[in-house]
Amino acid sequence: MTKKIITSQPKCIWKSKNILGEGTLWVKEHNSIYSVDIKKRQIKVLNIKNNKKKIIKLNKQIGFLAHLKKNIFFLGLQGELRIADLKSKRVIKSIPIENNLPNNRINDGKTDTKGRLWFGTMDNPERSIKSGSLYCLDQNLNLHRVDKNYYITNGPAFLDHNNFYHTDSRAKKIYKIKINNELKIIKKKVFIKFKPNEGVPDGMTVDKNKNLWVAHFHGACISVFNTKSKLIHRIRFPAKNITNCTFGGKNNNELFVSTATKGMNKSDLQKFRYSGSLFSVKTNVKGFLQKKIILSNEKKRSLL
Repeated sequence: MTKKIITSQPKCIWKSKNILGEGTLWVKEHNSIYSVDIKKRQIKVLNIKNNKKKIIKLNKQIGFLAHLKKNIFFLGLQGELRIADLKSKRVIKSIPIENNLPNNRINDGKTDTKGRLWFGTMDNPERSIKSGSLYCLDQNLNLHRVDKNYYITNGPAFLDHNNFYHTDSRAKKIYKIKINNELKIIKKKVFIKFKPNEGVPDGMTVDKNKNLWVAHFHGACISVFNTKSKLIHRIRFPAKNITNCTFGGKNNNELFVSTATKGMNKSDLQKFRYSGSLFSVKTNVKGFLQKKIILSNEKKRSLL
């Protein structure tokens, strides 16, 4: 029998007014939770051991970051996937993304269980057009377009290297997708469709029991679904737009959660006064830690 999920009250660990807080990433060797504010073009770093905060400013909107080694990260920017040393500010490599679609930007991104990088794109003005695609960057830095025709891509969250969840936020649908070893989709089905009063499915993560933890934009909560799509737990927040979540902390049982103030009116901001802040939630389950990006030896030598 699966044990019942127990969670603490959300604790605000960085009170701020992020316009579009996103991209939570736990980096164990830095004792730090990383996140971004897409619209302010910022990376935010909080060391949870000494509570030191750091803001890194960028020249483009950033959807996510993924860790390679030491201070080297992959940054998902508007029109560009950038490999950079965040300490020295050195740009190691820039990979153009969708230069034929100047209104698009990279949104959410995660590594899979093999250390490959997956990310999605979307229409930055958020018009009702399906210009978004899902990509995988393999160990040789070859880019594969795996899926297309999304309004707003979010996720993904991986069960293993062949099975994962991926979201189209505007369509309010979370898909369960199966791929083969050539990165071709062999099965895709709607796993969950949000009801009109539930807000919009945003970022998500998976725990060791393969439950899916989903952030509700406009919904002030995170929902947990089991493998049968059944809602088994819900966490309420004093913030309206919940955007992204990831497990981390010393024992990998702490959920870090980003939020946003985007689109909120004065009344909403008074009601949900912690909107835009970063939260942590203690849980009785362990999460899947995001893998570092794994590159082939040849690519490592040529880059680093």
